[in-house]
Amino acid sequence: MARKSMAAEVSAEALRMETVSKTYGSGKRGVPALSELSISLRRGTYTAVMGPSGSGKSTLLHCAAGLDAPTSGRVWLGGRELSGLTELQRTELRRDRVGFVFQAYNLIGSLTTEQNITLPARLAGRPVDRDLLRQVVDAVGLTGRLDRRPSELSGGQQQRVAIARALVTRPEVVFADEPTGALDTRTGRQVLQLLRTVVDEVGQTVLMVTHDPVAASYADSVVFLADGRLAGELARPTAEQVAERMTRLGEW
Repeated sequence: MARKSMAAEVSAEALRMETVSKTYGSGKRGVPALSELSISLRRGTYTAVMGPSGSGKSTLLHCAAGLDAPTSGRVWLGGRELSGLTELQRTELRRDRVGFVFQAYNLIGSLTTEQNITLPARLAGRPVDRDLLRQVVDAVGLTGRLDRRPSELSGGQQQRVAIARALVTRPEVVFADEPTGALDTRTGRQVLQLLRTVVDEVGQTVLMVTHDPVAASYADSVVFLADGRLAGELARPTAEQVAERMTRLGEW
Protein backbone atom coordinates (compact mmCIF):
# COMPACT_ATOMS: atom_id res chain seq x y z
CA MET A 1 0.00 0.00 0.00
CA ALA A 2 1.34 3.41 -0.96
CA ARG A 3 2.13 5.67 1.99
CA LYS A 4 0.71 9.13 2.29
CA SER A 5 2.79 12.18 1.49
CA MET A 6 3.55 13.44 4.97
CA ALA A 7 4.26 16.98 3.79
CA ALA A 8 1.18 17.25 1.62
CA GLU A 9 -1.47 15.70 3.86
CA VAL A 10 -0.39 16.37 7.44
CA SER A 11 -0.38 19.87 8.81
CA ALA A 12 -1.11 19.86 12.54
CA GLU A 13 0.72 18.30 15.48
CA ALA A 14 -0.96 15.48 17.36
CA LEU A 15 1.77 15.40 20.02
CA ARG A 16 4.61 17.70 21.06
CA MET A 17 7.16 17.18 23.81
CA GLU A 18 9.42 20.13 24.64
CA THR A 19 12.65 19.62 26.65
CA VAL A 20 11.04 16.85 28.71
CA SER A 21 13.09 15.33 31.52
CA LYS A 22 12.03 12.59 33.89
CA THR A 23 13.93 11.46 36.99
CA TYR A 24 12.74 8.68 39.26
CA GLY A 25 13.66 9.25 42.88
CA SER A 26 15.43 12.31 44.25
CA GLY A 27 18.85 13.52 45.30
CA LYS A 28 21.81 11.20 44.82
CA ARG A 29 19.46 8.24 44.41
CA GLY A 30 17.61 9.86 41.52
CA VAL A 31 17.67 7.88 38.28
CA PRO A 32 17.31 9.98 35.10
CA ALA A 33 15.13 8.30 32.47
CA LEU A 34 14.68 11.20 30.01
CA SER A 35 16.89 14.25 29.58
CA GLU A 36 15.59 17.36 27.80
CA LEU A 37 13.94 15.37 25.04
CA SER A 38 11.96 17.21 22.36
CA ILE A 39 9.91 15.55 19.62
CA SER A 40 6.70 16.26 17.71
CA LEU A 41 4.31 14.02 15.79
CA ARG A 42 2.24 15.32 12.92
CA ARG A 43 -1.30 14.05 12.56
CA GLY A 44 -1.75 10.96 10.46
CA THR A 45 1.81 9.68 10.88
CA TYR A 46 3.25 6.42 12.18
CA THR A 47 6.35 6.79 14.37
CA ALA A 48 8.43 4.02 15.94
CA VAL A 49 10.62 4.54 19.01
CA MET A 50 13.70 2.37 19.44
CA GLY A 51 16.75 2.23 21.67
CA PRO A 52 18.77 -0.05 23.93
CA SER A 53 17.27 -1.34 27.15
CA GLY A 54 17.06 1.49 29.66
CA SER A 55 17.18 4.19 26.98
CA GLY A 56 13.87 5.75 28.06
CA LYS A 57 11.44 4.31 25.49
CA SER A 58 8.70 3.38 27.93
CA THR A 59 9.16 6.57 29.93
CA LEU A 60 8.73 8.61 26.76
CA LEU A 61 5.48 6.79 26.03
CA HIS A 62 4.22 7.21 29.59
CA CYS A 63 4.95 10.96 29.66
CA ALA A 64 3.52 11.50 26.17
CA ALA A 65 0.30 9.66 27.00
CA GLY A 66 -0.27 11.32 30.37
CA LEU A 67 0.37 8.11 32.30
CA ASP A 68 3.19 9.87 34.13
CA ALA A 69 4.14 13.51 34.64
CA PRO A 70 7.60 14.69 33.57
CA THR A 71 9.95 16.14 36.13
CA SER A 72 10.41 19.16 33.85
CA GLY A 73 9.45 20.20 30.35
CA ARG A 74 6.07 20.42 28.64
CA VAL A 75 3.81 18.02 26.75
CA TRP A 76 0.94 18.91 24.41
CA LEU A 77 -1.56 16.30 23.24
CA GLY A 78 -3.81 17.47 20.44
CA GLY A 79 -3.03 21.06 21.35
CA ARG A 80 -3.82 20.62 25.04
CA GLU A 81 -0.95 21.06 27.45
CA LEU A 82 -0.74 18.35 30.09
CA SER A 83 1.32 20.35 32.60
CA GLY A 84 -0.68 21.25 35.66
CA LEU A 85 -3.47 18.73 35.09
CA THR A 86 -4.68 16.90 38.16
CA GLU A 87 -4.59 13.10 38.24
CA LEU A 88 -8.36 13.06 37.61
CA GLN A 89 -7.97 15.37 34.62
CA ARG A 90 -5.18 13.19 33.21
CA THR A 91 -7.36 10.11 33.67
CA GLU A 92 -10.23 11.76 31.78
CA LEU A 93 -7.87 12.90 29.03
CA ARG A 94 -6.46 9.37 28.60
CA ARG A 95 -9.96 7.95 28.45
CA ASP A 96 -11.25 10.48 25.94
CA ARG A 97 -8.24 11.36 23.76
CA VAL A 98 -5.72 8.52 23.95
CA GLY A 99 -5.73 4.95 22.64
CA PHE A 100 -3.50 2.21 24.05
CA VAL A 101 -2.35 -1.08 22.53
CA PHE A 102 -0.04 -3.22 24.66
CA GLN A 103 1.76 -6.54 24.32
CA ALA A 104 -0.85 -7.99 26.67
CA TYR A 105 -4.26 -7.56 25.09
CA ASN A 106 -5.92 -6.50 28.39
CA LEU A 107 -9.33 -7.79 27.35
CA ILE A 108 -12.01 -8.77 29.86
CA GLY A 109 -12.72 -12.45 29.45
CA SER A 110 -16.39 -12.29 30.45
CA LEU A 111 -17.19 -9.63 27.83
CA THR A 112 -17.88 -10.13 24.14
CA THR A 113 -15.76 -8.57 21.42
CA GLU A 114 -18.27 -5.74 21.01
CA GLN A 115 -18.43 -5.12 24.76
CA ASN A 116 -14.62 -5.01 25.02
CA ILE A 117 -14.38 -2.57 22.10
CA THR A 118 -17.05 -0.22 23.47
CA LEU A 119 -15.90 -0.40 27.10
CA PRO A 120 -14.18 3.04 27.10
CA ALA A 121 -17.35 4.78 25.94
CA ARG A 122 -19.50 2.92 28.44
CA LEU A 123 -17.12 3.69 31.30
CA ALA A 124 -17.32 7.36 30.33
CA GLY A 125 -21.12 7.20 30.33
CA ARG A 126 -21.31 8.12 26.64
CA PRO A 127 -23.55 6.50 24.04
CA VAL A 128 -21.76 4.24 21.59
CA ASP A 129 -21.39 5.72 18.11
CA ARG A 130 -22.76 2.78 16.14
CA ASP A 131 -21.59 4.10 12.77
CA LEU A 132 -18.05 4.57 14.04
CA LEU A 133 -18.16 1.13 15.68
CA ARG A 134 -19.08 -0.48 12.35
CA GLN A 135 -16.32 1.41 10.56
CA VAL A 136 -13.71 0.39 13.13
CA VAL A 137 -14.84 -3.24 13.24
CA ASP A 138 -14.68 -3.44 9.45
CA ALA A 139 -11.27 -1.72 9.36
CA VAL A 140 -9.70 -4.22 11.77
CA GLY A 141 -11.33 -7.28 10.21
CA LEU A 142 -13.62 -8.33 13.04
CA THR A 143 -16.94 -8.33 11.21
CA GLY A 144 -18.93 -11.39 12.26
CA ARG A 145 -17.01 -11.87 15.50
CA LEU A 146 -18.66 -9.27 17.75
CA ASP A 147 -20.44 -11.87 19.88
CA ARG A 148 -17.32 -13.92 20.61
CA ARG A 149 -15.40 -13.80 23.86
CA PRO A 150 -11.59 -13.52 24.05
CA SER A 151 -11.19 -17.25 24.72
CA GLU A 152 -12.85 -17.94 21.35
CA LEU A 153 -10.38 -15.74 19.44
CA SER A 154 -6.79 -16.26 18.32
CA GLY A 155 -4.01 -14.07 19.67
CA GLY A 156 -4.02 -11.97 16.52
CA GLN A 157 -7.79 -11.51 16.71
CA GLN A 158 -7.54 -10.49 20.35
CA GLN A 159 -4.95 -7.85 19.43
CA ARG A 160 -7.34 -6.63 16.72
CA VAL A 161 -9.99 -6.21 19.41
CA ALA A 162 -7.50 -4.18 21.46
CA ILE A 163 -6.72 -2.00 18.42
CA ALA A 164 -10.43 -1.48 17.72
CA ARG A 165 -10.94 -0.48 21.38
CA ALA A 166 -8.12 2.05 21.00
CA LEU A 167 -9.63 3.50 17.81
CA VAL A 168 -13.28 3.73 18.79
CA THR A 169 -12.76 6.87 20.91
CA ARG A 170 -11.22 8.77 17.94
CA PRO A 171 -8.01 9.36 19.94
CA GLU A 172 -5.43 12.03 19.23
CA VAL A 173 -2.73 9.34 19.30
CA VAL A 174 -2.68 5.55 19.56
CA PHE A 175 0.25 4.52 21.78
CA ALA A 176 1.41 0.98 21.01
CA ASP A 177 3.93 -0.64 23.39
CA GLU A 178 5.50 -3.76 21.81
CA PRO A 179 2.11 -4.63 20.22
CA THR A 180 3.42 -7.77 18.49
CA GLY A 181 5.57 -9.08 21.33
CA ALA A 182 3.18 -11.93 22.19
CA LEU A 183 2.40 -12.92 18.59
CA ASP A 184 4.02 -15.28 16.14
CA THR A 185 5.83 -13.73 13.18
CA ARG A 186 3.03 -14.08 10.63
CA THR A 187 0.32 -12.76 12.97
CA GLY A 188 2.60 -9.97 14.14
CA ARG A 189 3.09 -8.79 10.56
CA GLN A 190 -0.68 -8.73 10.08
CA VAL A 191 -1.10 -6.53 13.15
CA LEU A 192 1.68 -4.19 11.97
CA GLN A 193 0.03 -3.91 8.56
CA LEU A 194 -3.26 -3.16 10.30
CA LEU A 195 -1.65 -0.26 12.18
CA ARG A 196 -0.17 0.92 8.87
CA THR A 197 -3.64 0.77 7.32
CA VAL A 198 -5.35 2.81 10.05
CA VAL A 199 -2.72 5.50 9.54
CA ASP A 200 -3.05 5.51 5.74
CA GLU A 201 -6.81 5.08 5.43
CA VAL A 202 -8.24 6.45 8.68
CA GLY A 203 -5.66 9.19 9.30
CA GLN A 204 -4.85 7.92 12.78
CA THR A 205 -1.60 8.97 14.49
CA VAL A 206 0.40 6.06 15.94
CA LEU A 207 3.44 6.08 18.25
CA MET A 208 4.89 2.60 18.69
CA VAL A 209 7.65 1.44 21.03
CA THR A 210 9.40 -1.64 19.64
CA HIS A 211 12.68 -3.56 19.74
CA ASP A 212 12.08 -5.18 16.33
CA PRO A 213 13.66 -3.55 13.23
CA VAL A 214 11.09 -5.24 10.99
CA ALA A 215 8.24 -3.78 13.05
CA ALA A 216 9.88 -0.36 12.90
CA SER A 217 10.08 -0.59 9.10
CA TYR A 218 6.29 -0.25 8.91
CA ALA A 219 6.54 3.28 10.34
CA ASP A 220 7.02 6.58 8.49
CA SER A 221 9.98 7.36 10.74
CA VAL A 222 11.98 5.88 13.60
CA VAL A 223 13.13 7.93 16.60
CA PHE A 224 16.20 6.50 18.36
CA LEU A 225 16.91 7.02 22.05
CA ALA A 226 20.08 6.46 24.05
CA ASP A 227 20.51 7.28 27.75
CA GLY A 228 17.24 9.20 27.77
CA ARG A 229 18.24 11.50 24.91
CA LEU A 230 17.31 11.72 21.26
CA ALA A 231 20.01 9.82 19.34
CA GLY A 232 18.77 10.33 15.79
CA GLU A 233 15.84 9.82 13.46
CA LEU A 234 15.39 7.77 10.30
CA ALA A 235 12.72 8.57 7.71
CA ARG A 236 11.07 5.88 5.57
CA PRO A 237 13.13 3.18 7.26
CA THR A 238 14.00 -0.30 6.08
CA ALA A 239 14.59 -3.11 8.56
CA GLU A 240 18.23 -3.26 7.50
CA GLN A 241 18.76 0.46 8.07
CA VAL A 242 17.13 0.25 11.51
CA ALA A 243 19.23 -2.76 12.54
CA GLU A 244 22.42 -1.03 11.39
CA ARG A 245 21.55 2.11 13.38
CA MET A 246 20.75 0.05 16.46
CA THR A 247 24.13 -1.68 16.15
CA ARG A 248 25.79 1.69 16.44
CA LEU A 249 23.75 2.33 19.60
CA GLY A 250 25.08 -0.89 21.09
CA GLU A 251 21.86 -2.89 21.07
CA TRP A 252 22.71 -5.73 18.69
